[in-house]
Amino acid sequence: MIGRNNECWCKSGKKWKKCHFPHLDPKLKETEHSQFLKKEYLKRYNIILKNEQEIKGIRKACHLASYILEETCKRAKAGITTLEINDFAHQLHLEMGAIPAPLHYGHPPFPKSICTSLNEVICHGIPNKIPLIEGDILNIDVTCIFEGYYGDCSKMVSIGKISEEKQLVMEVAYECLKRSLAICKPGVEIKEIGNVIEAYARSHHCSVVHQFVGHGVGINFHENPQIPHAYNGSQIPLAPGMIFTIEPMINAGVQEAIIDPEDEWTARTKDGKASAQFEHTLLITHEGHEILTNWQR
Repeated sequence: MIGRNNECWCKSGKKWKKCHFPHLDPKLKETEHSQFLKKEYLKRYNIILKNEQEIKGIRKACHLASYILEETCKRAKAGITTLEINDFAHQLHLEMGAIPAPLHYGHPPFPKSICTSLNEVICHGIPNKIPLIEGDILNIDVTCIFEGYYGDCSKMVSIGKISEEKQLVMEVAYECLKRSLAICKPGVEIKEIGNVIEAYARSHHCSVVHQFVGHGVGINFHENPQIPHAYNGSQIPLAPGMIFTIEPMINAGVQEAIIDPEDEWTARTKDGKASAQFEHTLLITHEGHEILTNWQR
């Protein structure tokens, strides 16, 4: 029976836990070590390390989610309502043979097919009949179910000329995502993702929302692990087969969010200042990571 105390697969003579853990031999797809790692992560952290078949299905769902996101973002213009944008996205899901995962999700059930978060709305904005105007910034968040697997992504759209504050918070949010993705590889502890994000955001006088986190995804909409975007102490090491989102929510002002008491979904900044978010789903590979959601900014 293979375990942490067995010899490492690299034949160094050291125990696996003292040598390459949780790295796996990149030359081999399925070994006793990889089977042990899957059981270990499920038992210890309740994290599903995906197999090759699952990765293939999730990759397809993520590519489709990215396509729907990019096509939907093209509709965001002054005079268009977020409800019209939602209706377009809903129809596109159906045409592509996908299911919009947010629709009827949660308690209370989310009423629309995508999230549209405008200006001071941090996340989970509900599409409505109010037209977009010049100066708005909008996050569109798409999660689709395709052939039983989930793909999740979001990005920002600016409507015409926007303020310096809104431009700054968008740039900081995107850079936070890029910098956090860059460090992801086997062995890196989850806390490092949030540490990188918060350090960069603070250096540009922005704040990081603590109340919402990235998450495992693929077989279910929300899985372990949780991925905090702020300073934290999570010592779970990234391992091959992990699939999760990084989706830092960056505020121009204070980090606190207030949930709308009427719809119980819409999260707004406490001080009414702008918020921005970009989101990718990624896979941890043997040697690094693969971004599964291939949208372009």
